[in-house]
Amino acid sequence: MTLVQLIRLARPTHWIKNVIILFPVVFARRMGDLTAWGQAAAAAVAFCLAASASYIANDIQDRYSDRLHPRKKNRPLASGEVSVRAAWAVSVVLLVAAAAVAWRLGPIPLMVVLSYVLLQMAYTHYLKYRMILDVIAIALGFVLRAVAGGVAIHVQLSPWLFICTFTICLFMGFCKRRSEAAVIADASAAARHRATLPHYTPQLLTHLTTLSAAIAIVSYLLYATAPRTMEHFGTTHLFITLPLVIYGICRFEMLSSFGEYADPTDLILRDRPFQMTVVLWALMVLVMLWQGAAMERWVSGWH
Repeated sequence: MTLVQLIRLARPTHWIKNVIILFPVVFARRMGDLTAWGQAAAAAVAFCLAASASYIANDIQDRYSDRLHPRKKNRPLASGEVSVRAAWAVSVVLLVAAAAVAWRLGPIPLMVVLSYVLLQMAYTHYLKYRMILDVIAIALGFVLRAVAGGVAIHVQLSPWLFICTFTICLFMGFCKRRSEAAVIADASAAARHRATLPHYTPQLLTHLTTLSAAIAIVSYLLYATAPRTMEHFGTTHLFITLPLVIYGICRFEMLSSFGEYADPTDLILRDRPFQMTVVLWALMVLVMLWQGAAMERWVSGWH
């Protein structure tokens, strides 16, 4: 057992999911506040540690079924590179470290981190064996990440934070199931890998991904055109980013149906068109946050 194997056990590539914790700093228009960035970064560190602890606990539970997956079989526990005892020790250390970092931010951020850990425990031992609930649990984990960023910098949490985060992550969760189904074509192997996977038929997954994608797109459109949003941004033109959102969602679903990537994290890290879409969307949103009022005056001058 080497240090590299222990690092792989913690799945550091999945820490990219915690970027969402920094979003409240941007959308609260506190980008010039170094204290806010520091607090949000600390919350992100706490979630990285807590998530890794949860991943390890889940991998311990799934080490036998992971051996049936063409990619997951190479994980340290499934391949036998790391012992279960060592994995539990690392998980406990990471969990204690996460709680210590969150406690420095205050009791509420600590409660959010612990709520995430409890949700992951429920997922590992119960929810992942229940259809629909398994994906809802994944989406709620991302909601808790976004909430952690908000409470860490002491800003009022918008209902749109919950709605938009939950709906887009619900869509991504169903896409993950679709990708798994595409990668493991054999029904019996799929059942041994994940109990709910054979019941997620291609037809059902098509309905679920289409439904969740539609809800996510409509939620974003409602957020972009909400009076409070337009007042906050100083412009009515956030809706022009909608084509990018639609393209990103459609490409995500397309690639998931092909089974080209092991999971959404792999897709986000490797697919250049999707990355370019996210970067372009982020740049447009930042410009509107900084220069929204000036843009509105410029557009009004053309009338």
